[in-house]
Amino acid sequence: MQPPEPAILSPGTKIVTVVDLHGEHGGVRVPRGAVGSILKSPNDATHAYRVRLVEGGEVSLRREQLVMLARYKDRELNGEPTGWSLFDRVILKVVIGSRAYGLEEPGSDTDRRGVFLPTAEQHWSLYGVPQQIDDDPAQETYWELQKLCVLGLKANPNVLECLWSPLVEHATPLGHELLAMRDAFLSQLVFQTYSGYVASQFRKIEADVRQHGEPKWKHVMHLVRLMHAGIGVLSTGEVPVHVGAHRDYLLAVRRGQVAWPEIAALRQELHRDFEAAAESTSLPERPDYERVDLFLRRARRLAMDEQLP
Repeated sequence: MQPPEPAILSPGTKIVTVVDLHGEHGGVRVPRGAVGSILKSPNDATHAYRVRLVEGGEVSLRREQLVMLARYKDRELNGEPTGWSLFDRVILKVVIGSRAYGLEEPGSDTDRRGVFLPTAEQHWSLYGVPQQIDDDPAQETYWELQKLCVLGLKANPNVLECLWSPLVEHATPLGHELLAMRDAFLSQLVFQTYSGYVASQFRKIEADVRQHGEPKWKHVMHLVRLMHAGIGVLSTGEVPVHVGAHRDYLLAVRRGQVAWPEIAALRQELHRDFEAAAESTSLPERPDYERVDLFLRRARRLAMDEQLP
C-alpha cells in the first residue's frame, strides 16, 4: 500500500526549515531552524511551497524540508528540548460538526475544535505564535486564546458552538473556567452575526439555483440549522448545538428531499421568528468585555509558568 500523501498546508501557516538550504556555490544559504510563513501552497505534494522567511527573503521549499511551527521542537533538530509544540498547550478540546449537532450518519467524520494557551516565553519570542493551529489529517483546529476571545465577543457562530459543544473531550482547569464564563460572550450581536451570514450565503445559493438548477444541499441544511440555533440563543440565552427535534427534517434537506421553494418559504418564516426573538431577547446589548478581559489577563499571567494551567 502507498503511504498517504501529507496534507497541503495553507497560506499563512508558520513553518520551520528542517534542513540546510545550500546556495549554488555549496554554502549554507538558509540554515535549518529558520522560521517563515507560507505565501503560496502547491496543488499537490510533489510541488514546492513559496515561503517568506522571518529573516527576510523568499524561498521555495518541498514538504519534506519544512515542518509546521506549531509542531516544532528543537529536540527534533539538535536534541535540546524547548517545548515549542503548541499542540501540547491545548486547554480545551471539543467535538463539533455533525456528531455534536446530532446529524451524524454512518461514515461521518469526527471534527474537533479547541483553544491553546502559548507559554509566555513563546509569546515573547521574536517568532511569536500563530492565531490558529490545524492538524488537517486529524481534522482538528485550535484557536489561540486571545483569538478565541475576540471572535467570541463578536458572536462568531463557530466559537460559540465550540464553547457550548455537549462533547467535551479534554479541559484543563483553565479550560473549565472558560466554559464556566461562556455566557460573557453572548449579546444581541448574535442576531446581526447569524442573520447577516445566513442572508449573504442564501444570496449565493439562489445564484447557484438559477445557474445550475439546484443548490448544494448540505450547505442549505447548515444554514437552516444556523437560523434555528440563532433563534434559540436569543430565546434561551444558551447556544443549542444539538439540533434535537429538527434532526429528521435537516437530514431530509441534506439528502435533497425538500423542494427548493419550500426551503425559500421556510427561510422567510425563520427570519420572522429570528426578528421576533431579537425583539424579546433578554440578552444584553453588548457582551461582557470586562469579564473576558480579566480572564485573558489572568491566563497570560498563568502562562508564565511552564506547567499548563
